[in-house]
Amino acid sequence: MTFLFHEKLFRGAVAMTRLKDAKVGICGAGALGSHLALGLARTGVGHLRVIDRDRVEERNLSTQTWSRGDVGGPKAKLLAHTIFRAVGTQVDGRMKELTRSNGRALLRGLDLVIDVFDNSEARAAVQLAAAELRIPCLHAGLASDYAECVWDPHYTVPSNANDDVCDYPLARNLAVVAAVLASELAVRFLATGEKRDLALTFGDLRIS
Repeated sequence: MTFLFHEKLFRGAVAMTRLKDAKVGICGAGALGSHLALGLARTGVGHLRVIDRDRVEERNLSTQTWSRGDVGGPKAKLLAHTIFRAVGTQVDGRMKELTRSNGRALLRGLDLVIDVFDNSEARAAVQLAAAELRIPCLHAGLASDYAECVWDPHYTVPSNANDDVCDYPLARNLAVVAAVLASELAVRFLATGEKRDLALTFGDLRIS
């Protein structure tokens, strides 16, 4: 019996084989990305690449997956270690800033890209690189009490007017729910090819 025993019963052997073989890139290891990466690994995705330039800060502890001992450490590398300790999945953790000039090199070879960056310039760079490489791309983001998960080509990069990534209100439970929704959308795409956009308003807990 493997750690994926229940997941296999739920999704079926064919889907689990597709997940095991899938190569997924997660752009961002913050409030969405850290929970998303753990969720995908625990669901059976066999190959993960996490790209994030940042280090853990104390204010990240309430909304992300870190512990106090992680403060100061590189998020991408720490997440790779955490996932390997949890379920044995090897994660390619890259402490890099993804830009328009290096995006294709960082994303090449993937079957799916998930953009969970917290600023517009990085999101635009991911969108451009994924389009040039013809890799399906799912964007997930948060704003106040709203979350969305949108596939390219439907996604519009938001204005950079609110890109102060340090000072914004954020509820932990909103981040976790949004990450779970993004994970399930990614898993369904990898298993069946289905693409579905979702939006969540947290005040009334409405998903549409």
